[in-house]
Amino acid sequence: MTAHIHPSAVVEDGAQIGEGCTIGPFCHVGPEVILAARVTLKSHVVVSGRTTIGEDTTVFPFAVIGEIPQDLKFGGEETSLKIGARNRIREHVTMNTGTEGGGGVTFVGDDNLFMAGCHVAHDVRIGNRVILVNNAALAGHCILEDDVIVGGLSGVHQFVRIGRGAIIGAVTMVTNDVIPYGLVQADRGRLDGLNLVGLKRKGVSRSDITALRAAFQMLAQGEGTFHDRAKRLGDETDSDYVHHIVDFILGDSDRSFLTPG
Repeated sequence: MTAHIHPSAVVEDGAQIGEGCTIGPFCHVGPEVILAARVTLKSHVVVSGRTTIGEDTTVFPFAVIGEIPQDLKFGGEETSLKIGARNRIREHVTMNTGTEGGGGVTFVGDDNLFMAGCHVAHDVRIGNRVILVNNAALAGHCILEDDVIVGGLSGVHQFVRIGRGAIIGAVTMVTNDVIPYGLVQADRGRLDGLNLVGLKRKGVSRSDITALRAAFQMLAQGEGTFHDRAKRLGDETDSDYVHHIVDFILGDSDRSFLTPG
């Protein structure tokens, strides 16, 4: 093996350590942990439970990854945490395994950044290129699609879905689903518009941004219920970006939506 393991680290029998991994001083790796190639645990990192960490991921000091859920219904059942490739998990981040009632798996995709002090609870599903800013917290069963940003000191209520490309401002409590490309801010989470800065940075065409603006206005001021407006919007647009919003609104959810004011 080409792994580099500090003499003070504890790697329990059964753990699978990939080539080129670095396990720093005073880390603890449990017996059911799988580290893919070139994973780095800086120091004082705990990785426990049935946890898999994808290649080229770096975990910074005092993070605790794969501990049991903070859920009183958890009865010790065998559940897991799966983390993809090239993630950056900063100091004091906590990520828990799933629960039997939530499907048994907490899932994190690729190329995400979890800044210091963030929490990812049981049965959460996170896509790719997501950023959780310092001390953001996701409650159980949340779903974050690709390219979401959650601002610092913000909290997301259990079972909430946040659509791709949405942005949540700092110090915000999100209690309902957020449409793709939405902009949410204020202490109790208000849908204030579209994440236009993010769309422009991704190089989205002017025509698609114009279509998204028109879609947002229709959802805010059109006739009928919010779902009725979404169905009508789906019949009237050719923009893939608008269809992402429509499909998200018409999909299954355990929460209501943050709607345009």
